[in-house]
Amino acid sequence: MRLHFLTVDAGKRLIAKGVVSRGDVQRVLERGRLVVVAGTTNAWVAREILGYLGEDTDGFPFNRFFRGVTMPPDASIEGEFPGDVVIVKGKWQRGCTVFDVVDELKEGDLIIKGANVLYLPNREAGVLIGHERAGTMGVIMQAVAGRRVGLLVPVGLEKRVYADILSLARRANSPSSTGPRLFPAPGEVFTEIDALEVLAGVKVELVAAGGAFGAEGGVWLGIEGYEKGLEAAESILEEVSEPLLG
Repeated sequence: MRLHFLTVDAGKRLIAKGVVSRGDVQRVLERGRLVVVAGTTNAWVAREILGYLGEDTDGFPFNRFFRGVTMPPDASIEGEFPGDVVIVKGKWQRGCTVFDVVDELKEGDLIIKGANVLYLPNREAGVLIGHERAGTMGVIMQAVAGRRVGLLVPVGLEKRVYADILSLARRANSPSSTGPRLFPAPGEVFTEIDALEVLAGVKVELVAAGGAFGAEGGVWLGIEGYEKGLEAAESILEEVSEPLLG
């Protein structure tokens, strides 16, 4: 086993590379409708997808590609929300949101939505809700449960919890609770582990976590496999861990 450390941002970049390499994602990009719902992990997913399509992203504020976000008490948000990233048969529909296109989505299309909560043993995810109509999840579920539209949930290992999502949601959403609500996201979870397995054909396990001086929330991944796969995994990890310029 070879151990490698990933910061939170490097993990997001790794997840994004894994998402765009998936055959089902590439097929939807070519033939159907794909919606990347705004979020901090999905900002990297959107970058990778738009780069794969050869789209010009100059001026697109990826650092503002989110709606709700958890921040320290003294932090502030700058910039205008740019909308979600909507792709129709390989073409980026600039300025559109999931609310604009949800009624047009059908079986064979795909929504990519991030999460705030991950219960890794059961591969379950959930989304914190601040809107009284359940925000984007309330709209997304019309397509997912109503018309069998696919739902892919890229989520970092730093968001792991230690109880099943339905149990947490039942308590968070009870009339006596306060703060955000919790909406279980019934889609396919996709983490850093899945990304490395897809990209390099290796076996990956979460071994340890945490750090300091910018490594808070990071994870140690144990990687096993044949030499070719191990070398490919190390190359990918070096790439996503490099400082991003521009």
